[in-house]
Amino acid sequence: MNCILELTNLEYHYPNGPKALEGVSLRIQRGEKLALVGPNGAGKSTLLLMLNGMLRPDSGTVRFNGNPVSYTRKALMELRKQVGFVFQNPDHQIIAPTVYQDVAFGPVNLDYTEEEVKRSVREALIYVGMSGFDRRPPHNLSGGEKKKVAMAGVLAMNPDVLVFDEPTSALDPDSARSIMELLDELHHAGKSIIISTHDGELAYAWADRVILMNQGKIIVGSKPEDAFSDKQLLAEAGLSKPVIIELYDALCEMGMPRNGRIPKSVLDVVRILETEYHHATACEACGSIILADAASSDDESLTRFIHAGTVAAVGAMGTAAKEKAGQCGISLTCSYGVIDKCLLKALSGKNSLIITSGGMINRVCNRVEEFNAESGKNVEIVRYEDFIRSQGPAGHEPLSESVETIPVFEE
Repeated sequence: MNCILELTNLEYHYPNGPKALEGVSLRIQRGEKLALVGPNGAGKSTLLLMLNGMLRPDSGTVRFNGNPVSYTRKALMELRKQVGFVFQNPDHQIIAPTVYQDVAFGPVNLDYTEEEVKRSVREALIYVGMSGFDRRPPHNLSGGEKKKVAMAGVLAMNPDVLVFDEPTSALDPDSARSIMELLDELHHAGKSIIISTHDGELAYAWADRVILMNQGKIIVGSKPEDAFSDKQLLAEAGLSKPVIIELYDALCEMGMPRNGRIPKSVLDVVRILETEYHHATACEACGSIILADAASSDDESLTRFIHAGTVAAVGAMGTAAKEKAGQCGISLTCSYGVIDKCLLKALSGKNSLIITSGGMINRVCNRVEEFNAESGKNVEIVRYEDFIRSQGPAGHEPLSESVETIPVFEE
């Protein structure tokens, strides 16, 4: 990774208000998933507004791709093509009478041709799972749907960096999980993603790196497990430990040895317990993960397969996969944290199915390969088509040893 945004000694006062940023310096790497974390008033939103020139610092420098940001109208338009911003409240961003017109606003103002505008809007709405909503008035949409329309309006300009101020604010749990899954999908497609949040649990599970902030200052920038395990740093930021770390600390206080790696998920905790207390895992042989490509798997076959009860869990990763599941009437066991949940099923000897497509396929394979290398387990990934073919006409029997497994799934 290389530095895409660099902030140096930023200072900012709101008129007739307190100092919002004080001596803030930060380097943001290309391809990073970065979370700014802190209580209300910490300066998170102010810092984010500096990233695409919506606020200009009183002093200090903002650089994009190594060049100082210029605040002329032309320069700011160029910057905002590459650094897209999604506000906490989508009503502050959605301005047009229909979804299509709102998503088209950016491309139209960037002088796209009519065909380019149509293509950009169509692709952006498909990406966020809002295809078919073109003529809907935004005020009739739910909070989660409005968030996705606001995201589509930014995606239509195809920026390199996506900035989200409190992306799950005021959303119900299911809508919040859907938004975070979409951010993961965008990151895997090559976007740099920066969010602000006061939710330590969310940041801990999602981010590659967290920046703890309070009172306009950066307290620390580090890996989530380092930042959220330090009591003093958390106290300075007005935050509490994530539940997973609380559980790990409690187990260690009860006599479990610290293994040097702080868990980030339920899967990590299970692995630690299994390592320390081997009898915790009753199953000798791991289950497998069957991988179905949403772009090529036959709907009728997939539906019959799932309804036959061959697998203990069914997950979908990515917008196309979730749309596929909806079209087939498939009830998903998991829609967020899919890979880890399926790995947990595998540890108990059960098979699971993941529906996904595109680059997300390799993401599944890489994560399972990483898990096998770290744990010494052998969770196999099987192509859905190969599994069905190996079972003959029925296609619904338990996993056969003749099934060809794949270490890497080629796109």
